[in-house]
Amino acid sequence: MTLIDRLRPIFVLAGIGAVGYLVFRIGPAAIWNIVRDLSWRLPLVLLFPTCVAVVADTLAWRFTFLSPPRSFARLLGVRLAGDALNQITPTASVGGDVWRALLLRPGVPLRESVASVVADKTTSVTSQLLLLVAGVLVAGQAGLVSPTAVWVMAVAAAVEALCIAGFVAVQLSSVVGGGGRLLAKLRIPLSPERQAALDGTDQALRTLYSERGFRVFVSVLWHFAGAAMGALEVYVFVRLLGVPISVGSAFAIGAFGSAVKFFSFMVPGSLGALEGGNVAIFSAFGLGQATGLTYTLVRRLREIVWIAAGFLASSLLSSRPAPPAARE
Repeated sequence: MTLIDRLRPIFVLAGIGAVGYLVFRIGPAAIWNIVRDLSWRLPLVLLFPTCVAVVADTLAWRFTFLSPPRSFARLLGVRLAGDALNQITPTASVGGDVWRALLLRPGVPLRESVASVVADKTTSVTSQLLLLVAGVLVAGQAGLVSPTAVWVMAVAAAVEALCIAGFVAVQLSSVVGGGGRLLAKLRIPLSPERQAALDGTDQALRTLYSERGFRVFVSVLWHFAGAAMGALEVYVFVRLLGVPISVGSAFAIGAFGSAVKFFSFMVPGSLGALEGGNVAIFSAFGLGQATGLTYTLVRRLREIVWIAAGFLASSLLSSRPAPPAARE
């Protein structure tokens, strides 16, 4: 067990404690008043923006395959299953991605499915970076928040860019196959078939980035569209409360919130970090701490709904493997 694995339970407990502290500090009554104001409109917040975002993210993933699966519905179900596992397990968003690759077998060779999952993660975080940069520009040009807040997010964007560049460099350095050869040096050799599969994953990634650059670009655009749904969710939520908010402010809030998720990836569901971050972000935009925390708690309720959908999809898909012919 690595040090990170040992620390994750501590992160979870700290997150729960942070949520409890914020609820106590802001006041349960203030939060309940906002939820009560939403009343029957709450399902709209829980379902509408996320439906569009999931479809957009699945389309983005489809563009990272060398040979995309024929069934978009199955790919959508696999996406839901993987995201659900990522939300509840302390695996730094890795466990769900591995599960996605496994659910695609035997319709997609494992080396290609793993490569697509890695590339999809890359295009996803790249879209988050673009969203944050756009949010910084919008907030800075319109003077929506203090210059200090803009500079903090600009620095966060620079750090994100360095992390993404390093992630891509690692992928292009044959790290997957190299891991197998490292195990062999440590006297834990893999079978020739498994080593060939690892080398095949490296080759698939190199082919995707060097020969299918346009598809990678389109994947980034679809992920950007999905991430922008977060801004729409903010706008819908605040407007349903009867609180005035501009589209620019909602966009910037959604972009800044994505940065919080990026830097808290080791904490399952960004528990605590997202609550605290949104309280600070909503407050900086003059919308109040109670609105920020209630928005995040409603978002947690939405996550529960989609996690349930993901596990239902996982159950159905695992009992019905994709046929080998289900390829384009």
